[in-house]
Amino acid sequence: MLKITGYSDEISVRPGETISFMISCEMSSYQADIVRLICGDTNPEGPGYKEELVETSVSKSYQGRHQEIHAGSYAVVAHNTVLDRMESFSVQAMIWPTTPAKGEQGLLGKWDETRKSGFALVVDENGSVALRLGDGNGNVDVVSSGKRLIERKWYFVGASYDAQSKRVCVYQEPLLAHAGVDDRGVVSEQARAGFAPAGSPLIMAGKLVSHATDKVLVSGHYNGKLDSPRLANRSLDRAEMEQLRLEPFPDHVRDAVVAAWDFSRDITSIRITDMSSNRLDGVIVNLPARAMTGHNWTGEEMCWRHAPEQYGAIHFHDDDLYDAGWDVDFTFTVPGDLRSGLYAARLRSGDEEAYVPFAVLPKPGEEAKVAFLLPTFDYMAYANEHMMFNAPAGELWTGQLMALQPVHLFLNEHREYGLSLYDSHSDGSGVCYSSRLRPMLNMRPKVQTQWSGFHGSKLREFNQDTFVIDWLEAMNQEFDVITDEDLHKGGLDLLRPYRVILTGGHPEYYTKRMWDAVYDYTQQGGRLMYLGGNGFFWRCAGHTELPGVLEVRRNENGTRTWEGRPGEFYHSFTGEFGGVWRSQGNTAPQAIAGVGFTAVGFDRSSYYRRTEESFDPRAAFIFEGIGDNELIGDFGYHGGGAAGNEIDRADQRLGTPPHALVLASSENHGKLYLLVVEEILMSSPSTTGLDNELVRADIVFYETPNGGAVFSVGSIAFISSLPWNGYDNNVSRMVGNVLERFADPTPFPEPG
Repeated sequence: MLKITGYSDEISVRPGETISFMISCEMSSYQADIVRLICGDTNPEGPGYKEELVETSVSKSYQGRHQEIHAGSYAVVAHNTVLDRMESFSVQAMIWPTTPAKGEQGLLGKWDETRKSGFALVVDENGSVALRLGDGNGNVDVVSSGKRLIERKWYFVGASYDAQSKRVCVYQEPLLAHAGVDDRGVVSEQARAGFAPAGSPLIMAGKLVSHATDKVLVSGHYNGKLDSPRLANRSLDRAEMEQLRLEPFPDHVRDAVVAAWDFSRDITSIRITDMSSNRLDGVIVNLPARAMTGHNWTGEEMCWRHAPEQYGAIHFHDDDLYDAGWDVDFTFTVPGDLRSGLYAARLRSGDEEAYVPFAVLPKPGEEAKVAFLLPTFDYMAYANEHMMFNAPAGELWTGQLMALQPVHLFLNEHREYGLSLYDSHSDGSGVCYSSRLRPMLNMRPKVQTQWSGFHGSKLREFNQDTFVIDWLEAMNQEFDVITDEDLHKGGLDLLRPYRVILTGGHPEYYTKRMWDAVYDYTQQGGRLMYLGGNGFFWRCAGHTELPGVLEVRRNENGTRTWEGRPGEFYHSFTGEFGGVWRSQGNTAPQAIAGVGFTAVGFDRSSYYRRTEESFDPRAAFIFEGIGDNELIGDFGYHGGGAAGNEIDRADQRLGTPPHALVLASSENHGKLYLLVVEEILMSSPSTTGLDNELVRADIVFYETPNGGAVFSVGSIAFISSLPWNGYDNNVSRMVGNVLERFADPTPFPEPG
């Protein structure tokens, strides 16, 4: 079951550039080839799976090898002789544990497991704070507070060791005491073995297993927040340890300070900053969540940029993952004459097969008139989602039993492959970061999803978007493929060469730079064909230092599978407010596409009926070859119709231009189609497709300044109707009419 997996270091490359592939294979060897992906649908009643082999030097057999993924976040400070000079010491931190009963978890330590030397402040097997000491001769002391921590509660924790007396003190003190709750523990004991410094890195939120020049292996990952860790070079009493939390440090403890890390500094970075004169800065690994409320958060300020001193916590998780860190197996340098398109490294061994997709961009200056904007941020957001197993109401939403595929079973067994932005961590907190530097097993052809209609091909996200590529090929339309990541990097300059931009079926996640680029493109004469639903919805952010990672903060608005804690709604990567674009001024999806998210349903898709506005002469070109009373899209491979899954409607109050034409609207949605939560101010029984007129998808057209135009269909299911009847249908005809006119350089006149 999925004995070959892999990923690449880039999501897109241009001719002349090189992309690297990292592969894990359980067999002795595998064959790798580069293929051009055209259609990923394996439905025998659909258009048929299509790919083309590209002759490259990659095509050969490679030796198989298993590559491990080590999930779990932590912080590491490189080995430093300053730490080795300690004979006595004190260590402390503020902690907010989320799974204290899960087993031993490292908090802060410099421990060498091989020599059994060093120290480590931990949460022990009993859920209590403890100090482990080793003398380097195999002798280990463990002194525990003996009191169980309560999850999601702030504690001051610490320990001290005096080399002369071998006295160990351990502190576990709740910041908020509760009557009848005995979770405070202060213990003083004589150590038997003693302490010898460890020649290893210092690790926070985990326990060091091994370290080499290029790799550190950590286990015993801590779940929870860590704030204000401190280290001193002598045994401090309790009052002195309290003073160690202050900065600047009082005179009587300043000389003892070895390190004082302030996580409220450099929040947008992977760096952790030591405020002491020793400058023992470190880095975080696997992207634990930053910009988290600290032990001193008052609730008076919700933005970490305005009161950073109250956001000195980092939330670590045992299932965080940024970069799988695999070794490269082969590379591919894109030939200068390879056309822009969607490609993949195809991996085969016996009956086993895997794909690692990527886009080839055009040479600068040689762009086509038309570009397909591949919504790769959407693929990253959904990467390796576990909703098949973890959504308790999934079968109620879809009106059908879950049909699990091998990819779902594999991901359920291999949680180390990382989570999606729709999942929750093992401690129940929401996942706010997602990376592409790992195998994304649902971003590949031949994969179905359960969230895609009662019957048909059951495609969504990446695999459904191949219908657009197949349609463009069937129409003999020259086109380029570009990606969300390219748009985030390049902004408007990436779009300028194109006359028409087509979206995929679900361009849901947009950074500010992307939103501005698409909007400005339409206002400066560009033509946008929005061929999906639930687009331009969540505001997201890219990291300022790391490539290939996305952040989303889900707040009180928007249809969501989890919600951030109060005070944690601002992106740590950029400091921008998170949530849905609809809640951030004049930036609702209607303002950029004319339509915006209104309802969701996962069983049967419906059709569109033409409106009076569709007979406006401005829209005549759209309906050439389509009858006056013809239903639009009463067929398709996504629930049997073109209007379904997640659907959008026009609304001038939310930004639909007043001159926009609503050309067609869907109808006859069932009881499993529900109004989205952002439309509901109080509970009401009239929120289904049976009784609420807001449950509909609208097809909209309008002109923009400087001769541009926008055409939107407002439905995720829409592009699954394109291939029906060999692309000879009214959905295909409508989209073809629009593309032909949009590609024509003749400016659209302003209405009126």
